[in-house]
Amino acid sequence: MSEHLYEKTIASTTVYEGKVIDVKVDDVKLPNGHTSKREIVNHPGAVAVIALTPEGNLLLVRQFRKPLERTIVEIPAGKLELNEEPLHSAKRELEEETGYRSNQLEFVTSFYTSPGFADEIVHIYFTDQLTAGHVQTDEDEFVDLLEVTLEDAEKMIETKEIFDAKTAFAIQYLRLRKDI
Repeated sequence: MSEHLYEKTIASTTVYEGKVIDVKVDDVKLPNGHTSKREIVNHPGAVAVIALTPEGNLLLVRQFRKPLERTIVEIPAGKLELNEEPLHSAKRELEEETGYRSNQLEFVTSFYTSPGFADEIVHIYFTDQLTAGHVQTDEDEFVDLLEVTLEDAEKMIETKEIFDAKTAFAIQYLRLRKDI
């Protein structure tokens, strides 16, 4: 760690505990000796799956996102349950949202979504080994399943139907893969 950049927490207050996130405000001592406040969102982490059908189409879901007040198109994804392994969560979310199962998920990468204020980390997996199942979304989740070509997915970025980082990453990942 770069010690000269470290911010030491001197007090922490939880201001909200929710189903998906917790929010706290930390008082920190800055590297220059001054103090400041940091508003922090704690999130259990999430998974997302880049899934290709036997025909080479990308599985996507369209759903309404309340913070955006609009529907967007995304790769299948969801949050980790308490003490759940990311691989298990990825298999579960893939089946819940798309109806497809896979026992051959390849880990791609993990990244933080908004490290300036949140600790959410997303673990990305890839599969092109799918078995048909049935959609089992959560009771408060409503999605449309889409199967699109890579070219169509790229057009959806241009039209802002795809508007999130994990899905844009997935499309770029597929474009750069040599074996697809």
